[in-house]
Amino acid sequence: MEQTSTVSGPVVEESVGTACGELAAVAANAADSKKATDTVVLQVGPVLGITDEFVITSGSNPRQVKTIVDFVEEKIKEAGGGSPRGVEGLDDSRWVLMDYGDFVVHVFLQEAREFYNIERLWGDAMRMDWIS
Repeated sequence: MEQTSTVSGPVVEESVGTACGELAAVAANAADSKKATDTVVLQVGPVLGITDEFVITSGSNPRQVKTIVDFVEEKIKEAGGGSPRGVEGLDDSRWVLMDYGDFVVHVFLQEAREFYNIERLWGDAMRMDWIS
């Protein structure tokens, strides 16, 4: 399956044939199906080196953030990805981080996402097309 990615305008063809790329897309689609907003998948491997992709998404309230987290975990398990190695941030659901090793899912409360603005921090990372 061919995916199209952009870095500051130019279009780059990015093949997402690896299991981690496919699971990151599963996570993004799962979040989207629970009405998450502004979902992006960043290929951070070449910049970061400890994980391949970041899935970043937002919910409008803590309850929705928790719903998104639960559904992402369910869909990743169904796709054969297993459970996350760790989950942090569920206590207040402002920024929940789900570490799957090869990819990390960040589910933010919208105002926390705006405050931390991690897309700007990883501005050199390629955005991947994840829509199924």
